[in-house]
Amino acid sequence: MKQAPRLLWFILSTVLLCALLGGLYGRQVEATTSGDDSEVKNSLTEFTRVYNVVEQNYADVVDPDRAIYGPSESNVGAIPGALRSLDPHSNFYDPQAFSLLREDQEGKYYGVGMQIGQRAGKLGKLVVFVVTPIPGSPAFRAGLRPDDIIIKVNGKSTEGMDTHQVAEKLKGPKGTQVHITATREGYDEPLDFDITRDEISQESVDDAFMVKPGIGYIHINRFNENTNDELTEALKKLGEKNLQGLVLDLRGNPGGLLQEAVEVSDHFLEKSQLIVYHYGRHSQEKRYYTTKGDGGKEYPIVVLINRMTASAAEIVTGALQDHDRALVMGEPSFGKGLVQTVFPLDEHTGLALTTARYYTPSGRLIQRDYNNVSLYDYYYRPENSPTPHTDVRLTDGGREVYGGGGITPDVKYEDPKLNPTQETLLQHNAFFGFTKYYLGIHKTIPNDFQVTDAVLQEFRQFLAEEKIQIPEQALNENLDFIKTRIRPPLVEFIFGQTEASQIAVENDPLVEKAIQSMPQASELLAKAKRYIASKSQR
Repeated sequence: MKQAPRLLWFILSTVLLCALLGGLYGRQVEATTSGDDSEVKNSLTEFTRVYNVVEQNYADVVDPDRAIYGPSESNVGAIPGALRSLDPHSNFYDPQAFSLLREDQEGKYYGVGMQIGQRAGKLGKLVVFVVTPIPGSPAFRAGLRPDDIIIKVNGKSTEGMDTHQVAEKLKGPKGTQVHITATREGYDEPLDFDITRDEISQESVDDAFMVKPGIGYIHINRFNENTNDELTEALKKLGEKNLQGLVLDLRGNPGGLLQEAVEVSDHFLEKSQLIVYHYGRHSQEKRYYTTKGDGGKEYPIVVLINRMTASAAEIVTGALQDHDRALVMGEPSFGKGLVQTVFPLDEHTGLALTTARYYTPSGRLIQRDYNNVSLYDYYYRPENSPTPHTDVRLTDGGREVYGGGGITPDVKYEDPKLNPTQETLLQHNAFFGFTKYYLGIHKTIPNDFQVTDAVLQEFRQFLAEEKIQIPEQALNENLDFIKTRIRPPLVEFIFGQTEASQIAVENDPLVEKAIQSMPQASELLAKAKRYIASKSQR
């Protein structure tokens, strides 16, 4: 069979899906393809012939939904597979995935408020456990802790259920009650919790506090419909008018809504500055400018990024870097600069189709090259695709920046390499295990908990019981590392993720480096203003 263009393959798969479901869904879209119509007809005929052969001769009955959609959480159905041949980010959303997408974009749902996961239990059976209760949520207030194993919901056993099935049972209308039974290490009997469901806001600005006198710290974990409002409140809380510097942490931020990225950038740039633009084959160029501006608040900013900083987070980073408004520190970002437009097929399914590419104000392409790269390597080994230095652009201050591979930081930073003792402790998940061990004995910790010699002695006892063999001398040489790792998970179990995160931030060497670099960030902006002024006088 003559190979059809990628777009054609997508159209054929979509047509087949619609035929199987009995009609077309969603808005009407006119699609155009280049080439002879006979090629389209021939390819469609060939595709249908292949499907008929499979349906008539496969060993088992063919489930059309499975063949077209693919198994849950996979990309091997006809449509997901076809979209994967286009680029790594075009995607088909089945009803479950589409519901989760809307939930994530809206940043809220009704339930008890906790992240859950699944793992093998003591007898090898899969169990559903609490990853972490959301701070301030009904689950948090009721006393559920990380690693509690959920064995019943409303009296019904969770054995054999996956996380989605359990999550659906935990969700429900506001004000209704759900009864949860859980087991916890250190407790002989299961624990019962009666929890009243409420609106759960998934905060995108999950940390905002003064990390040093005059220096604010804000972490944005995603860009949903509430991000700009949350940032406004966070800056108010920090007393923005009196800030002497801001650490804006976008590490681990996978992106989200474009409009929220634009509005976040608007907080920090001057009025009428370009933030980002995009265009595609059938998508006219569209430019986004600041409309309000920073109001003359020009405190220095350091933006922190890493390999998992992507999409909308890269838009914000690129805009602040191109205008020399912030010093960027950390690792090169992910490099996700493709614009997805979501086309609803009906109320429950949708297509996220790449329709354009993002460019920073200087003209840098954000997207990393994905040709001849496996999907696994693209998502999980972005460091294998280094930023090419062929597309050179200039910031407002005349500094060179590079396109085509995410955002390259102004100051590169990698976490210090672990020594063998530290690697052993982390490989055995020793600090999380010790948290459960310690609380199984003591049940709780005080507000002013510190890692004392007595706590360290219990840590040694835990290592011995778990047969994690580390010489005494090696432990003594790593006491500072051990102390900084013991405290946060204990605090999270009892006082929540917010309190634990603040402790981790205060001990983060990159945050400390960012604080020390505020004068450099301030000078960047001053140089850019001088450079622009000198150009205008020529």
